Amino acid sequence: MENGQTELAQRILKSKKERNAVILAHNYQPADVQDLADFVGDSLELSQKAASTDADVIVFCGVHFMAETAYILSPDKKVLLPEASAGCPMADMVTAEKLLAKKKELPDAAVVTYINSTAAVKAESDICCTSANAPKVVAGLPDREILFVPDMYLGQYVASKVSEKKYTFWPGFCPVHEGIKADSVLKLKNEYPLAKVVVHPECRPEVIALADEVLSTSGMCRYADRPDVTQVIVVTEIGIIHRMQKENPQKQFIPVSKNAICHTMKSITLEKVLHSLETLTPEVTVPEEIRLKAIGAVNRMLDIV
Repeated sequence: MENGQTELAQRILKSKKERNAVILAHNYQPADVQDLADFVGDSLELSQKAASTDADVIVFCGVHFMAETAYILSPDKKVLLPEASAGCPMADMVTAEKLLAKKKELPDAAVVTYINSTAAVKAESDICCTSANAPKVVAGLPDREILFVPDMYLGQYVASKVSEKKYTFWPGFCPVHEGIKADSVLKLKNEYPLAKVVVHPECRPEVIALADEVLSTSGMCRYADRPDVTQVIVVTEIGIIHRMQKENPQKQFIPVSKNAICHTMKSITLEKVLHSLETLTPEVTVPEEIRLKAIGAVNRMLDIV
């Protein structure tokens, strides 16, 4: 770390202590932001970590829906998102109004909503899920008909695991994962024949079909820790490789593509983290009526898993 960055890091740590803050960084965040965070992980995992701390302030280095989820679980804390415009294209592909209209078309369907969604959409859902527990959540529901929101690829993956349900998939997707093609994975499998292939379930079905393991980001990091795993083709956003390599420096992690980048995730910088701590902005809140409905959907998920 250069002198300027070292001084910046020191100022962040000083301000964090003064504010009694906790810094959370998603697995896709820039390397220097990950290195300065108190916790690095996936969105729900981080929100649960923050809720269990005695911090007064949560600085969420991620995207908007993640900061909302942190507030949903910790309304007594001040939640900051260092870059106010850091959104999630997939989460923006569904609105509460459009979901309400779809629910009227499918009155018998249980609405299963991926945690990668806005608080308002969660509030109109029967239950939430994560990329790790989605099949278990759906399998645990008594309803035969499922409206899966908003990621159609994760929904299709769930349907391949829990085939006895009738599914309607919202036509949403993560642009980063949707852009990963099977040809890219096959090329790397030929180049690294001994490597394991780990794929995020937001990917296309033909990409998932090439996986040794289909895992969430935190699941990928746990998989990388296994002693029998030494070389991994990582089929998700490139930011996760920093954490994997840091935790397992003796192993080789091969990105599926150097272009697999979520630019909104990368929009948060150390300078913005410091500004957030010093000004206690930009703050993210959720109206109480929406928060209570949304936390109901999250808690119903936690009751099943």
